[in-house]
Amino acid sequence: MSDRGSMLAQPLRMPPAGRIAACTALLLLGAVAGLAGALVQAGWFPGGLLLALVGAAGLFLGGARALRSRAGAVAPAAGWMISVILCTAGRPEGDFLFGAGGGSYLFLLGGMALAVICATIGLGRQPVGGDVRLGK
Repeated sequence: MSDRGSMLAQPLRMPPAGRIAACTALLLLGAVAGLAGALVQAGWFPGGLLLALVGAAGLFLGGARALRSRAGAVAPAAGWMISVILCTAGRPEGDFLFGAGGGSYLFLLGGMALAVICATIGLGRQPVGGDVRLGK
């Protein structure tokens, strides 16, 4: 057993300023990726849909790998989700950015699924480094 106790019993630690800045930058990148994906997915269907989803997945997974935590995947996913939800809202003139086709729904549901997948299993469970091996 670990001498540090349960993860739930650990005190909350405030992340350093660089980590907060990186999460903020990833949040903004996620918003840009969501907006760009909303425009591209309908313009070049089905290639645009695949491009938008692969770009979002790359950003989510890349954020998790860069920060070495799940927060690195959650920050761009939150930005993506906010921008996509704002894009789906109708304007007073009755205009919509998303069409009523199946590609829009695939983009919305696929992006949400990718965000959950990358935030859940974005990091491997295997420890890294030579000093973590048994017998050393």
